[in-house]
Amino acid sequence: MALNYIWVSFFLITFLVAIIKLIGGDTEVFQNIVNSLFESAANGATISLGLIGMMTFALGIMKIGEKGGMINIFAKAVGPFFNRLFPEIPKNHPALGSVLMNFSANALGLDNAATPLGLKAMKELQELNPHKDTASNAQIMFIVLNASSLTLLPISIMAYRQEAGAAQPSDIFLPILIATFFSTLAALIMVAIYQKINLFNKTIVVYLGGLLVLVGGALYYFSTLAPEEIDVISRVFGNLVLFSIFVSFIALAVFKRINVYDAFIEGAKEGFEVAVKIIPYLVAILVGIAVFRASGTMDYLVDGISALIAFAGIDTSFVEALPVAFMKPLSGSGARGLMVELMATKGADDFAARVACVIQGSTETTFYVLAVYFGSVAIKKTRHALPCALIAELVGIIAAIIVAYIFFG
Repeated sequence: MALNYIWVSFFLITFLVAIIKLIGGDTEVFQNIVNSLFESAANGATISLGLIGMMTFALGIMKIGEKGGMINIFAKAVGPFFNRLFPEIPKNHPALGSVLMNFSANALGLDNAATPLGLKAMKELQELNPHKDTASNAQIMFIVLNASSLTLLPISIMAYRQEAGAAQPSDIFLPILIATFFSTLAALIMVAIYQKINLFNKTIVVYLGGLLVLVGGALYYFSTLAPEEIDVISRVFGNLVLFSIFVSFIALAVFKRINVYDAFIEGAKEGFEVAVKIIPYLVAILVGIAVFRASGTMDYLVDGISALIAFAGIDTSFVEALPVAFMKPLSGSGARGLMVELMATKGADDFAARVACVIQGSTETTFYVLAVYFGSVAIKKTRHALPCALIAELVGIIAAIIVAYIFFG
């Protein structure tokens, strides 16, 4: 229901703003909006079709892991922790392993692998969902944690900074990790409040404490490396881990005398069906975002907030990065384009450019995530998923700005 209101608002606000601009003499405003509408519709279909290859491969591999028993091993490893965050999922259920795989791929910055793995997890969670058109608690927890930007290695952002001529491309590494930690923590707390999950449970505290030590150790290790070393080690390690997992799936299945090829084909067929099913949901959200942006409404929003901040006497050095913050929940590529443009015009080491990089790395394309994941299983009633995800997004933005002032201000 929340997505319905947001989607309708995009069109109504866009129409009103466009009428005002037309009266003001902008004769091309509606042409720009309509062009953007049709382009985004085509892009939505293209993105969905582009997922077919990755989806067929990933779900084929996951089916091998499921039949061979490796997914069950993953589920047992995280069972005590996930059983408390996802009490609706039966113990040792394959969905737990799929959820873990998705979170791991996101943390390692392997976006191409994370999405199909996440869609696989959503499909398995939907099988446990008694109300097929309404998001279950487990699905909401999974979606919101995804939307909180689980990032450990922001390689792409460091690469963009290097291309833009930054003196130290990796200087945003620690700020991004700190900001994304707060956004993820906010996501967990918000969903726990809605779903009445006790985060002070001993098991949860132990697992989170261990994760904190692991992340802290990784932070310390990477802080001792040169930017070039960080880039090489993180890329090699992330892809080595991912490919090793795939090989382990196949090896265990062969050991258990499973017909690996037939298992792969069975899963691959499911991947094709899921990728095609996403198309209408993705086109809908991308069209709404496109008309909102093409009308100039986003620019008015940023200018208004900038004026309020200046009126309150607060330093406005970060304001030029706000378009990235507003665009990121709507469009990852749009936000990335704004970030790159800001670095090109202001310089990669400009304060606002650094703030934009931290925001880009510690927030997620919330509406895209909700549209794709819920759309893949035909969920229409998203319950508290959107408000929780947007609050986590807001916390990530605020944390990014504060951390940027601490590191670069």
